[in-house]
Amino acid sequence: MYLGLAGGLFATSALLAGAYFVLGGDAQAAGTPRKAPASDARAADPGDLGTLVGRQLDAAVEVVIAGKPVAMRWSDLGVVVDEDDLAHAARRAASDEPLASLRDAGALPLRVDRARAIAALTALKGRYDRAAVDARLDLEAREIRADEPGFGIDVYASLPRIESGARAGVARLELAGVPLPARVTKAGLGIDDISHVMGHWTTKFSVSDKDRNFNLKLAASKINGKVLAPGETFSFNEVVGNRTEKEGYKIAHVITAGEMVDGLAGGTCQISTTLFAASFFAGLEIVDTTPHSRPSAYQPFGFDATVVWPNTDLVLRNGYDFPVAIHYVVARGEATVEVLGHERPYDEVTFERKILEESDYVVQERPDDTMPEGTEAIVQPGFPGYRITRYRKFYKNGKQVKEEHWNLNYKPVTEYVRKGTNTDPTLEVPPPPAVHELKPPSDGTGRIKQ
Repeated sequence: MYLGLAGGLFATSALLAGAYFVLGGDAQAAGTPRKAPASDARAADPGDLGTLVGRQLDAAVEVVIAGKPVAMRWSDLGVVVDEDDLAHAARRAASDEPLASLRDAGALPLRVDRARAIAALTALKGRYDRAAVDARLDLEAREIRADEPGFGIDVYASLPRIESGARAGVARLELAGVPLPARVTKAGLGIDDISHVMGHWTTKFSVSDKDRNFNLKLAASKINGKVLAPGETFSFNEVVGNRTEKEGYKIAHVITAGEMVDGLAGGTCQISTTLFAASFFAGLEIVDTTPHSRPSAYQPFGFDATVVWPNTDLVLRNGYDFPVAIHYVVARGEATVEVLGHERPYDEVTFERKILEESDYVVQERPDDTMPEGTEAIVQPGFPGYRITRYRKFYKNGKQVKEEHWNLNYKPVTEYVRKGTNTDPTLEVPPPPAVHELKPPSDGTGRIKQ
């Protein structure tokens, strides 16, 4: 029985196989299409493909550098035809549209000539790299300018981008870049607000004294922009440094031992005095200050601060819980200081003085053989000495909330008189010398407020 069943199945399968071949032959004869194997497609000619790909080098590409588009050609970026890849690409390309098929596959036979590409990218760096902008204090506008990062083309990271973009025939290519951080950040400035003038002061000087003006500007430039953190101490001598000829200082009028003479770095005391006054009204702590040996012609009596390297100093301290900045300008016959920061916690700060004692000055005669006998000229007017108390008073909501005081001594200024000793009757009398005549205080108080 099993043998009979097996024979029947064999006969059936033979019939089905015969029917398959008969039907298949009929379908082929009737023209039913049959897809040919891929190996039957005609490959592109490598020579023709090379010509077509070479034209791609002149194709336009939008190169994006730090977000800015730049119109270029692939050849401008150092892209060349990859001769070694032409044959392989020709076998892969469709015969009807070889470039399109290779472009879609990202397989155009193109490569980067490293030397040319590096030279091209280096040239682009010279044109489009952007330096970082440091944060800064715009003291004139009383604003803090934030830092801005720069941008630099990353040459070696851009090479593979160029090659892959060229092989895909992209229309837009973004070069690799790296941000260039600023050296000084806004946080690194150490101050967050310079919008308020906490205290200010201006002193005047003669613009005709060029050397003294130069000294004023040089010393002020060392201080301008200085930021004092909360609790930080400011030493004039440390910040400005030694006032030497090597540092550029010139000979000008200075007060030495109560006498106005020519000396190196003359005028520096006007810079310290102006800074002292502005700091006084700003409410900075006055750690150390010394008055001149004689009152200053450019400053109210009792409101000055001399400096002499290295021992006589002006020392200030920022006692606030916020930083402050110093804005110093010397121009057009005026030296002006502003202390900038948060709003001052006082409505008013006042300077007052109280004269405790006045002493007479002496007159000293000096023989002068350049003047006719019997003539005289005052070369330095005398000025009384004073012992005074200087006050600083702080007010809030119309009430005094704090008071400080300093005892100051101004020695009498000797009057120097030139006495003629020349007996030549034909000698002409010289014109009187220019003198700095000081005016006594008009009153004992001399109150000034800000």
